[in-house]
Amino acid sequence: EKSEPADVAMDVPIMQVAFSKENLLLLRKLKTAIDELSEPYKNIFLFLFFSILEECSFTSKDGQFLRLERNKKTPDPVEALSKKVALVEEDVRRIKLLYPDIFIAREIIPDVYLADARDLSGIKFKKSPTIIITSPPYANRYDYTRTYSLELCFHFVKNFEELKAIRAGILRSHIESKVEKNEKPPHPAVKEVIEALSRKNLNNPKIPDMIIAYFVDMRKVIEEWYKVLAPGARVAMVVDNVRFEGEMIPVDLILSEMAEEIGFEVKEVVVARYKGNSSQQMKKYGKVPVRESIVIWEK
Repeated sequence: EKSEPADVAMDVPIMQVAFSKENLLLLRKLKTAIDELSEPYKNIFLFLFFSILEECSFTSKDGQFLRLERNKKTPDPVEALSKKVALVEEDVRRIKLLYPDIFIAREIIPDVYLADARDLSGIKFKKSPTIIITSPPYANRYDYTRTYSLELCFHFVKNFEELKAIRAGILRSHIESKVEKNEKPPHPAVKEVIEALSRKNLNNPKIPDMIIAYFVDMRKVIEEWYKVLAPGARVAMVVDNVRFEGEMIPVDLILSEMAEEIGFEVKEVVVARYKGNSSQQMKKYGKVPVRESIVIWEK
C-alpha cells in the first residue's frame, strides 16, 4: 500500500482498457514492491506477477490477439498473488516430501542466453551443443507481442513505440511482417504458393509477405544451428503446416529440404496430430486435415 505506482506503458491501447482502475493501481503498486525485492525473490515474484495479469484483467488470450471481455469477473490482485504464493509453497513442500535428499549440483544448472536465433555468433557456448529441442513460432499470423502485451508493458516495454519495434524485430511469423526488396521465396514450393495466392482474393493482402519472411528467417535460423552444433548433434523441432485460401503449405517438408541443403540429414518427420482449418476455409474449400509435426534432423 505504501508503494508508488510503477511506470508502465500506458500509451499502448490495450493497456487503457484491460483493467479496472482499482486493479490497475494495485498491480502497479505490486510491481514497484516486487522491483525492490532482492534476488532471487524479485525474479520469483515477477514470474508469479505475470501469471496473474490475465486473470486480473478484462482480457483473455485468444490465438492471434487478446480478446476483451467487459463482463469478466476479475479478482483482487493481492488475493490472486497470494494464491499463487500458496501454490508455490505447496509445490516446494511436496518436492521435499517426495525427494528428501534432493541436491542440485552446480554443474547441471543450465546456462541461459538472451539472443536472436537468426544470429548466434555472439553466444560463447562452453562447448558445442549436441541437441536442440524447440517449437518456434508457426507461420500462422500469430503476433506474440499482442498476445503478451500486458506482460511486456508491465515489464520492460516503456511505450508503444518500443512495443512496435519489438513487433518488427521478432521472427517474422505474423501479419505485420515486412519483406525487404532483395528477399525472395527461399524454396520452390514457397514460390509456387506465393504465385497461387497472388491470383486469389485474400482476406489480408499481407499474407504472402509474411510467408516469404517466415521462410527467409527460418533458413537463417537453420544455418545458425548448423554453425554452432557439434558433429552428430540432433534437432527436434515442432512445426505446424498451414493453409491460406485453400493453398496448403507443408512447412515440415519445406524446412526439412532447406535443412538438407544446408547440410543436415533428415532422420524422421513424426506426425504429432492433425488439426482442422478455420471455419471460413472449411466452408469455402472443404475440410482438409493439417499436420502438426516433429522434425528430427542430424548434423
